[in-house]
Amino acid sequence: MSKNDPHILGKESIGKLLLQYSIPAIIGMTITSIYNIIDSIFIGRGVGAMAIAGLAVSFPLMNLVVAFCTLVSAGGSTLASIRLGQKDMKGATEILSHTLMLCITNSFFFGILSFIFLDDILVFFGASADTLPYARSFMQVILLGTPITYTMIGLNNVMRATGYPKKAMLTSMVTVVANIILAPIFIFHFEWGMRGAATATVISQLIGMVWVVSHFFKQDSTVHFEGKVWKMKRRIVGNIFAIGMSPFLMNVCACVIVIIINNSLQNHGGDMAIGAYGIINRLLTLYVMIVLGLTMGMQPIVGYNFGAQKIDRVKQTLKLGIVSGVVITSSGFFICELFPHAVSAIFTDSDHLIDLAVDGEYRIESGGGWNILTVSGGKIAVTSASCPTQDCVHHAAADHGAPIVCLPNRLVVQFSTPSELDALLA
Repeated sequence: MSKNDPHILGKESIGKLLLQYSIPAIIGMTITSIYNIIDSIFIGRGVGAMAIAGLAVSFPLMNLVVAFCTLVSAGGSTLASIRLGQKDMKGATEILSHTLMLCITNSFFFGILSFIFLDDILVFFGASADTLPYARSFMQVILLGTPITYTMIGLNNVMRATGYPKKAMLTSMVTVVANIILAPIFIFHFEWGMRGAATATVISQLIGMVWVVSHFFKQDSTVHFEGKVWKMKRRIVGNIFAIGMSPFLMNVCACVIVIIINNSLQNHGGDMAIGAYGIINRLLTLYVMIVLGLTMGMQPIVGYNFGAQKIDRVKQTLKLGIVSGVVITSSGFFICELFPHAVSAIFTDSDHLIDLAVDGEYRIESGGGWNILTVSGGKIAVTSASCPTQDCVHHAAADHGAPIVCLPNRLVVQFSTPSELDALLA
């Protein structure tokens, strides 16, 4: 049995396989997430607090970049592992070729369209006149590099799915190390600012792409390029999109949520509030990426055994994955609750930005503050209280002589005058 024999997916114990495939994926995704945090630190320290806000504005568009890539990479890697489970090597090779061509096609379609309408997209996503130049400078370079990004991510997922989890992990490590070396040079030495950070990202991904593509040109790889890779079949394309649609829609939903939050923060807190959310988002993403690494490790096991019709092994993998995911996310909750100031201060030396981020971490973990319905002149307005406790709301209202009624689910009804309350109770 060869060292990278993918058929062990149907024979070894599920616990051993989950460790063998998930730990390299988790390490790879964690390293990538840590780099994203380090990149934010470089930008915050080297460009400024407003640049952090500009980076936060670009998050939704970056989520969309990932979404269109996942549409292909998730579907392609899953089908490749299913074909291996069915002992269909020719089918797995076809999936590899289709994944490459669809990644390239999607990247040009999404990259060009987004580049043309970039300013309008960023303004819609919550950019102000102050943050737009930062977000634009960063995303222009990132969008130009989408063919590189899509090819690297798409083929790396197929590499993992076809029996090379450690080699797929090395792709992330090589990319991140290159990025950590290049980013400070471009940002601090050359003073390229946001473009420097983005350029370092694209160049490091180019190195990762060369590493992955070279793997599939080797004849001793389990699955490798054969024949005319540009020829595609409608049936296979449809199957890839069908499987990839679920993670694609999840990423799109995440994008929509961030757009709503950014616009709300822009209206009620300004650019610094968006910057604080950017810090929080980086922290939350770290734990999301760890869980994503876990699911990436599960995917080849589930796909192979599904293809081999070993449904009991599929169910066992799912159960172990759920338990592991709960443990990981619970640890993230406790760290953010216990050390919010320490983790926020890593990103910036702006006390105001740190305070906003700390307050946001507490609210995200504890469920937020109070919603206040203000009744005045027969009209009702809804606002949010900055006070975290009911006593605080009581005292604030009492100081203004305004009668209030505290209801369940953290809802407070505040009346502008006693007569407003009397009229309601009459």
